[in-house]
Amino acid sequence: MDAKITLSFNEAVALKAKKYAEKNNVSLSRLVEFLLDKVTSPGYSSFEEFPVSDWVSQVAEGAATYQTKPRTRKSLKKEYYASKK
Repeated sequence: MDAKITLSFNEAVALKAKKYAEKNNVSLSRLVEFLLDKVTSPGYSSFEEFPVSDWVSQVAEGAATYQTKPRTRKSLKKEYYASKK
């Protein structure tokens, strides 16, 4: 059974991902599901251990950067409101 979730992405990245998914005849939902399945599979305990495929790099803007430091609610709230301006 499928479960619905809401995700937020940089608009440019979202557009590129949609184009990539359409070009490869897959829905954006299934593309994200595939990536999440790979990330959460056994054998990877952090982002640094997960190999980013070439096709993911094509969808992304620039080099992949991972924020693994814990962020506070206050900083997340500040970041959220800054993105809405």
